Amino acid sequence: MMKKPELLVTPTAVGDIEALIDAGATALMIGEQRYGLRLAGEFKREDIVEAVNIAHPKGVKVYVAMNALFHNDKVAELNEYILFLKEAGVDAIVFGDPAVLMAVRETAPEMKLHWNTETTATNWHTCNYWGRKGSKRAVLARELSMDAIVETKENAEVEIEVQVHGMTCMFQSKRSLLGNYFEYQGKVMEIENRKLEKDMFLLDKERSNKYPIYEDENGTHIMSPNDMCIIDELSDMIDAGVDSFKIDGVLKSPEYIIEVTKKYRKAIDLCVDNRDEYEDIKDDLLADIEEIQPMNRPLDTGFFFKETVY
Repeated sequence: MMKKPELLVTPTAVGDIEALIDAGATALMIGEQRYGLRLAGEFKREDIVEAVNIAHPKGVKVYVAMNALFHNDKVAELNEYILFLKEAGVDAIVFGDPAVLMAVRETAPEMKLHWNTETTATNWHTCNYWGRKGSKRAVLARELSMDAIVETKENAEVEIEVQVHGMTCMFQSKRSLLGNYFEYQGKVMEIENRKLEKDMFLLDKERSNKYPIYEDENGTHIMSPNDMCIIDELSDMIDAGVDSFKIDGVLKSPEYIIEVTKKYRKAIDLCVDNRDEYEDIKDDLLADIEEIQPMNRPLDTGFFFKETVY
């Protein structure tokens, strides 16, 4: 029996969680920007507790992002936050910085760890290196081809998670580049993160691309102009046994994330249970997502088939 990969989604708020679970999500990725990068929504401590209380009775897992790059000033806080997450009953902590791994070893050695640096998980040796250090899962870089993903899964000693939908971060700086620039111009600017009507874009006239750009506690993030969508290309990864498919909902509306989750739920179920029917309707599923896709964000297949060029 072929196993179904987890369908991991990113709620924008506690209020979305029930609907996302009903839509078919089997895991949630949440967190607060003090410790986590590029989250779809801000989940304070009471929200994390509530998320676990909603998800666990339905058999859905909750992962919390601690994947920021930490400087010395925040290292002292990590143990206390990890202890809180342990007591809240979260299923895993997502990390990139070894400081988190060290703190988990001290504070909650039985806590599951998912290694995610966004960019450096490009081969199976590195995934296994972090696996031997205590990580249960590696989140692969967004810049890998389908062949590289399948090869990595075949050789990995840890679970493998792959992003299948949403935008990709192209650039991050710890500095408030926009805020500093506006201040330099003598304008005081408050960058409002995740308020869609106040979105800021980097405009590339030559290619008529708009790159979303936002600032939070972790600095400045410039995102890809397109959304990846491989709802019609899941079979190779499912056959290889990839453990988790992630829909990244950063800068998206709750309604959009819920609809996309429904479509991927259908795609995964059919791909595992009835491959012929999946092959028949996968183009329709892609067309359904294109219908709800924002005008300024075309869909592509990311780096899976090397068509994305930044």
